[in-house]
Amino acid sequence: MAFGSFERKSSSSPMAEINMVPLIDVVLVLLVIFIVTAPLLTNVVKLDLPKATANADLQKPEKIEFAIDAQGALYWGGERLTRDEALEKFAEAGRKRPQPEVYLRADATVPYRYVMETLADASKGGLSKIAFVSEPTR
Repeated sequence: MAFGSFERKSSSSPMAEINMVPLIDVVLVLLVIFIVTAPLLTNVVKLDLPKATANADLQKPEKIEFAIDAQGALYWGGERLTRDEALEKFAEAGRKRPQPEVYLRADATVPYRYVMETLADASKGGLSKIAFVSEPTR
């Protein structure tokens, strides 16, 4: 197999051509191997599965409106209560299924401590779905 011409002056220069035939042969052999082995890699078990239907649980969770005013007073659905009473109501609501959603409204000037205490009390009561309510800017 000759890789160059029979001229003498070009015999000392390096060959600048790549023979693509062996590369194409290797790629085609790999393609054939892949085509032959691909069906063997899929393990399919033929099953006759039973048919069944079920009703989705469309029960909407209860919404709890919880508010903290500027002085730190707590309100459950508009009714004023103490922190101990709120903790009891959070625990009672945490036992319900589906778990109620708590919508927390806090005055812009309320200290962060009251919001943090409310979140901790709700967590102790077993509630994890808590949303912060705010007014959109105009």
